[in-house]
Amino acid sequence: GGGSWLDWSSFRGFSNLYYSGLSGLCSERDFKVECGGFSNRPVYSLKPVPDTSLLVTSGPPDTSLQVWQVSAEDSDVIKSVSTISTENGTGQTWAKIATISARAPWVLHGSRLNNIQITEVESRKNVYMAGIQTNSEELSGLAFLDANTLLLCCARGGLCLADVRQPQSPLEAASVPWAPCGERWCMGVGRGPQGSDSQPIACLSSRGRLTLTDIRKISESLASAKCKVPSPSSDAEFLCVSWAPALEGCLAVSGFDGTVHVYDAQSWDSSGGEAEPIFVHKGHAFGPGSSRNPPLVTVHMWHPQKPRTLLSAASDGSLHVWDWVQSCGKCG
Repeated sequence: GGGSWLDWSSFRGFSNLYYSGLSGLCSERDFKVECGGFSNRPVYSLKPVPDTSLLVTSGPPDTSLQVWQVSAEDSDVIKSVSTISTENGTGQTWAKIATISARAPWVLHGSRLNNIQITEVESRKNVYMAGIQTNSEELSGLAFLDANTLLLCCARGGLCLADVRQPQSPLEAASVPWAPCGERWCMGVGRGPQGSDSQPIACLSSRGRLTLTDIRKISESLASAKCKVPSPSSDAEFLCVSWAPALEGCLAVSGFDGTVHVYDAQSWDSSGGEAEPIFVHKGHAFGPGSSRNPPLVTVHMWHPQKPRTLLSAASDGSLHVWDWVQSCGKCG
């Protein structure tokens, strides 16, 4: 119960998944459940561990992580295999997580700047811990940029870079003058040009402000816009912004209502004017019972290969896989 999770690795059996204003999803035709399991606690985040059959989840009421194994092909069970406990995790908000398998299967996790660590998933051995510090800002997201570099986003908008090769170093969020006080922020990290050290970052606030920056100078705003969404977010904990992996300059935004907005950010400048979405997915807003209790999109993500295919989940338990129609001259 509570929250939603999704990941393309959990949908290996899908085929012909499509949603538009003219055709809807049919569970018998469009996808089947290959394997599943039960969690005795809410799942707010799920990440596959690359190159393994393992998944890591997190959620209330504390910062511990649950490790799951997707069983062999002759079984339909996703089974719980271990729990990664954290010191002083009781009473803290649930842990944000990211995974990588560069050296070994690792999970980066933490709920605040002063409890960031990396744990080896299979052995549960701690391989990195940030230095003791007084800064206890709440985190809204974190990411591996590569095997050595971490990017952390604070709920108040600050961004922080950390180096795995410098354990015990205190973490300090960079000053970001473009992040007004009183708003909650989240981030999405995109892919830079091949061979470049550039990586785009999109930061989204609970009032619908979008600021674009770059990993090379995270305190500088390169472009900004105001999303055309209700303001402020009804539940800022589910704010989500993500870059399209296969479309240059395209990003999606959710967490304000029952919709997902797609934007083309290539023409944005520093004016911060209102941006028009090039597509709005409204499928969740028209589900059974939505007129009495409108659902909130809790998370979305892009298909890693199919340029215009996204997956989204909402607070009413609905799960949509959908495509959007290309407009002339937009996103690719």
